[in-house]
Amino acid sequence: MSAGAGGRSRPSILGSMDVPESIRARVLVTLREAMVAGELEPGAIYSAPALAQRLGVSATPVREAMMELTREGLVETLRHRGYRVVELGDVALEEILQIRELIEAPTVARVATLATAAQVRALRPLADRIDATAAAGELQEFVAADTAFHTEVLALAGNERLVEEVRRLRGMSRLLGLQGLHEEGRLVATIREHHELLDLLEAGDAAGAEAWMRRHLQHVRDVWSGQGTGAASRSTAGSADGAADAG
Repeated sequence: MSAGAGGRSRPSILGSMDVPESIRARVLVTLREAMVAGELEPGAIYSAPALAQRLGVSATPVREAMMELTREGLVETLRHRGYRVVELGDVALEEILQIRELIEAPTVARVATLATAAQVRALRPLADRIDATAAAGELQEFVAADTAFHTEVLALAGNERLVEEVRRLRGMSRLLGLQGLHEEGRLVATIREHHELLDLLEAGDAAGAEAWMRRHLQHVRDVWSGQGTGAASRSTAGSADGAADAG
């Protein structure tokens, strides 16, 4: 257990893991979420046996997961030493966000023209989950819900490869972690913002959805560059979207 806001303890992301249908797949997800949440730190070196012990699995699925993360550009393999979590500089982060904007903004506009009311309603529980985990400071759960929400929205455009590429880019742009945002009380600024996107999609407002995504990515850029100052200063057209969102 590690301390959270107000001295409350929170479970370690790497402290335990349920037996999954695919151990390798679950290890991959868990390691990625641990990097996003800052438990696996940029620049730090980790060995497969040590991580395997923390996860309660053998070293083989950890090595396989690390190979995949290496292909994704999230870690680098150090011969006879282990794996180092990649540190991203400002230039790399800006390049990633530029690519994401080129992909995600027009895609959500397309989704607004394609999505049915039932498909949008099906995403409401995920938006609620993001709100709840942000308020509770449940970082692993927040990461999982936030990623699921954004990728499932994009998936409504019907391009699986696009979704996987965005998933990879989101992971890279979030390597700086969420713990600091939680400790500053800025995760709670995510409340209701994802519902605003769903409202735009449900209304078939392609221009509004695209504008929302562009604002959202600008707020992500501001937060990770250290310019984010909270929801109040981030509000645009009544929205605080992205003020403390992870990406």
